[in-house]
Amino acid sequence: MELTGSLDLYSSNQLKELIMKMIENKTEKFIINLKEVDSINSTGIGALIFISSTLKKLNCPLVLIVPEGPILQALELTGLKGYFTVASTLKTAVSLL
Repeated sequence: MELTGSLDLYSSNQLKELIMKMIENKTEKFIINLKEVDSINSTGIGALIFISSTLKKLNCPLVLIVPEGPILQALELTGLKGYFTVASTLKTAVSLL
């Protein structure tokens, strides 16, 4: 799935709801493309952590597409880049699943 704009309180709740619906529909592998996300706040980071931990419990792989830029910097500054499987392109993300 591709996200655009800001990953904030409103969009984070929508993202979590969408992921939960996908889980209910038996989706087993997830790629979240953050290439077009221009900002993320603590709620957005919290949503990504929630999604990642939920999927890990279900043994469902998750890859975040995060090219160089402010979102990657936010993950690095918070020490969370290593918590997620991160790729810079869709091709690399698919290969990591």
